[in-house]
Amino acid sequence: MNTKNKIILIVISMISIMFIFITADMIYNFRKYGIQSIDDKAQAVAKTIEHSLTSQMVSGVIDDRELFLSQLKDIPNIDRIWLSRGQKVIAMYGEGFNNEIPKDDIDIEVLKTGKEKKVVKDNLFSESTYRITIPYNATSTGKIDCISCHTNAKENDTLGAISIEMSIDESKQFGIKTVIDTMLIALALMAAITLLLNFIISPFLSLFDSIKKVMNKAQKGDYSYRIKNSKGREAKDVSLWVNGLLEKLETTLEDIDSKISIFLSENQKVTDKDHLINVKHTVDRLSEVYKFRKTIEYDETIEDVYKRLAQVIKTKLKIEDFNFFEANTVTNEISTVYVNNQIRCNILETGCRADRTNTIIDSTQFKNVCPSCESCEDMNYFCIPYSISNELDLIISIYTKNHSQMLKVREMIPYIQDYVDATKTVLISKKLMLILEINAQTDPLTGLKNRKYLDDVIPKIESQSKRTNISYGILLLDIDYFKMVNDTYGHDIGDNAIKIVAQTLNESIRESDIDIRYGGEEFMLLLYNCDEKYIQKIAEKIRVDFSKKEIPTGGKTTIFKTMSIGVSMYPSDAQSITDCIKYADLALYKAKNSGRNQVVRFENSLLKNQDHT
Repeated sequence: MNTKNKIILIVISMISIMFIFITADMIYNFRKYGIQSIDDKAQAVAKTIEHSLTSQMVSGVIDDRELFLSQLKDIPNIDRIWLSRGQKVIAMYGEGFNNEIPKDDIDIEVLKTGKEKKVVKDNLFSESTYRITIPYNATSTGKIDCISCHTNAKENDTLGAISIEMSIDESKQFGIKTVIDTMLIALALMAAITLLLNFIISPFLSLFDSIKKVMNKAQKGDYSYRIKNSKGREAKDVSLWVNGLLEKLETTLEDIDSKISIFLSENQKVTDKDHLINVKHTVDRLSEVYKFRKTIEYDETIEDVYKRLAQVIKTKLKIEDFNFFEANTVTNEISTVYVNNQIRCNILETGCRADRTNTIIDSTQFKNVCPSCESCEDMNYFCIPYSISNELDLIISIYTKNHSQMLKVREMIPYIQDYVDATKTVLISKKLMLILEINAQTDPLTGLKNRKYLDDVIPKIESQSKRTNISYGILLLDIDYFKMVNDTYGHDIGDNAIKIVAQTLNESIRESDIDIRYGGEEFMLLLYNCDEKYIQKIAEKIRVDFSKKEIPTGGKTTIFKTMSIGVSMYPSDAQSITDCIKYADLALYKAKNSGRNQVVRFENSLLKNQDHT
């Protein structure tokens, strides 16, 4: 039922209910008024009869009362009048003319109780009557002393009663006519109101129904419905405004939905038929990914970026058992970059099927599909390869214990794709920065660290040494008579000698030690956590090993070279590494001047010699 019919029905129902109440009230009041009027008339007639009979009794003409009573019947609407004598009157004067004894139970009751009684017989389609029976009670007060004549009676004894029966049809007919007239007026009023509603508000109600239907469709995500067939100028204006707004909304949402969805992985696009819901979900996803990307851009290291990605997988996607691996597509080397639980497959030894085939490996599709995961028979696993750059792939391995978890992970793959896509540029940028930093701190000829690296690392070493009370041995090494090599054999052969020095250093030191090309044919070693005995041992070993290395000259012959080494200790020799390097340089100078091919430990006397010089 449309709104217009509902309103008309409500108005008619309200008028009908009001009419019913008004009619009931009118019927009640008309009946009450009619009965009250008849009652007043009956009371007047009864009093008239009472006074007339009393007067006749006093005048001695009581025997003529029958004529008097018969004349009263000619009064309009009075059907019957009769008298009933009480027992005490009958005892003194007999039953009277026409047997004036009680005619029915009502007469008996009134004579007995001395109280008047009214009876209304109300019939809708037949005669309706009103009867009243009024008692005459004895009294010795007033103008007439009843007890003086009725000596056997006492005060307030009922001497008799008069009954009057009257028709109330005239009052009933008047009430029925009034009710019918009222009904006709009400029907005319309802018809007029219906016509008025239909004429004045029908266009607006029709418009409202149309808007309701259109909004109902829009609520369900369908913005294609429009308001049609509007009547009235105002209704047409409103329909044009609403239709225009819906047209813009539909076009804009479709445009936004189609454009921003390209920023999410294909399987991640929301397919709700409501474009507004699609846009909201897409914007939410883009916002989360954007915040993630802005966060990792400020992370200092690649390890921090991987930790952030792992945190997203754990907290947002609720995945607990997974690992990250990097695969170099040029060298086919695979390295572990993040382990959340434990490494469950032999990917580092046997390689990765996902990376080799560039496809997702799903153990639920084919059991034991990957040879590297033979030890994972009691678990399901996903291995997902992501291309980060031309030379780097990221492999995410996910493990689950049951099928329901696997279904959940399969649904989360597009989410992971979005976050990995956001991570790509940051990883590439940080790796490029790392390469640039390494190149800036690495000697291109030998692959050793250079002076720039030394300048950057000195503050860290000093801070660490003060915090942990660790000593560093500092060695300055210089090839003896190196200029002669360049002058005799050329700079290429000199470069070969320098490379052999670097090789000798790498063969002699630990991973915690640092080897640096200090400049030209001069090298430096920073030996981590060592003592006097160890630093002398390493220095001698390097000196001897290098002296035994053959240096090719480009022909059939080879040459041998020696080196001089100056040694100092930090922080026992000085409170700064820079000063210790200067002291090692003084020791190297002494080794050069005292015969070369030897190791000289710094002593304070070298400072005095320097001052003297």
